[in-house]
Order: sequence, then C-alpha cells, then structure tokens
Amino acid sequence: MHPRATEFAERARAELGFDPGVREFPDGTSTAADAAEAIGCSVGQIASAIAMAAGGDLVVVLTSGANRVSEPRLAELWGVPAGEVRTADADEITERLGWSIGGVPPFCHDEQVPVYMDETLTAFDEVWAAAGTPEAVFPIAPDRLRELAGAEPVAIAE
Repeated sequence: MHPRATEFAERARAELGFDPGVREFPDGTSTAADAAEAIGCSVGQIASAIAMAAGGDLVVVLTSGANRVSEPRLAELWGVPAGEVRTADADEITERLGWSIGGVPPFCHDEQVPVYMDETLTAFDEVWAAAGTPEAVFPIAPDRLRELAGAEPVAIAE
C-alpha cells in the first residue's frame, strides 16, 4: 500500500478506532467518475472531500460525486459574503489538512476544521471516500462517515 494510504489507515485506527479497509486502484480514482468506474458503484456514492476557503477559514465539504458544492450556499451557512468563498488552493490544503488534492480523506486532518456533509450522501447504504492518495479509497456507511468526520449534514449541492 502507498505510504500515505498506510498513514491514513493507521491514523484512522489510532485516532478514531476505525479500520477503513483501504483499497487501491493503480489507474487512479482522482475524479468521482474514475473512482466510481474503478469501484463499480454509482458516481453518487463517491464522497469527495472538497476543501473550501470561506472568509479566511478552511471548511471541508463532503459532497456526492454527482454534485458540485454550491459556493453561495456555503457562504450562507458560514455567514460570509459569497465573494469570500472559493476552492482552497493546493498549498492551503497541504499545510492545514496534511493531505494533497485528490487524496483528502474526510477525517484525520492535521488541523481540526469544520466539516459539512452533502445530505444526498445519506441516500446510500455505503459511500466511498479518499484514503490519502488519488489511488486509495475506503467504503463507509454515511451515518458512520458523518459521525467520524463530525460533519453537519446540509443541503450544499448546486
């Protein structure tokens, strides 16, 4: 297993008592469509962790791969002007979360940040999230995902 995926699995076990059952796909799972095809699930079952900058803060949004994050809705939820919400850049993500774009897991971040969860993910029995690299994912029930990530379920999709 890739060292970053191993690190994620070890952190999940140590910090949360959760064994993520990481699976790796050499062809990559960097987009929701790629991940769904590799796993054999619907794009809606991909739980993408999108890091957003909102009014100077970093917020992680767990969104269904079938949806896009609504920046105006996030601005409303976070209480900042719509112009102050954007996708976080690679350096912000690495410095604050400790992971790289395409492999950001929904939890086990270096810095504690607020997490919102796209409520459409709750329609599934199982979803798949990144496990530290663009090639590694793990399955999880949406309720367990919400619990471990400390996520607030919200209508956040465009």
